[in-house]
Amino acid sequence: MHIWVDGDACPAVVKDILFRAADRTQTSLTLVANKLLRVPPSPYIRALQVAHGFDVADAHIVEQIQPGDLVISADIPLVSQVIDKGGAALNPRGTFYTAENVKEHLAMRNFMEEMRSSGMEGGGPPPFSQADRQAFANQLDRFLAGARR
Repeated sequence: MHIWVDGDACPAVVKDILFRAADRTQTSLTLVANKLLRVPPSPYIRALQVAHGFDVADAHIVEQIQPGDLVISADIPLVSQVIDKGGAALNPRGTFYTAENVKEHLAMRNFMEEMRSSGMEGGGPPPFSQADRQAFANQLDRFLAGARR
């Protein structure tokens, strides 16, 4: 099992949680981004810089993912592809995506994109909170505990 992180937009606090979890559970973790990311020295953690361009990091993750791997991302189209390939996906705010709920999330994302393109302002997501951080950590721990069985 491998954890892949869509690193360009992942909050620093989530990365810190992931770094600790990777070392604690001896799980391979790769952050994929268009820019150079700093990661702590660890045999389990690495950062991979991909070329600049639209969805280049996402395409790399989809190409590399294996069934049972976990992807950390809020990018619903990426998450949908991950689920289709047998992977699991967790949003940095703690939402765990499944084959049952990803289509609903994708439909909502597409609806909101359509509303924004027609001129409606949405205001964006709320600031990342302590509750988001806790929800993410709890879901990650549940997933890792289940993967170790």
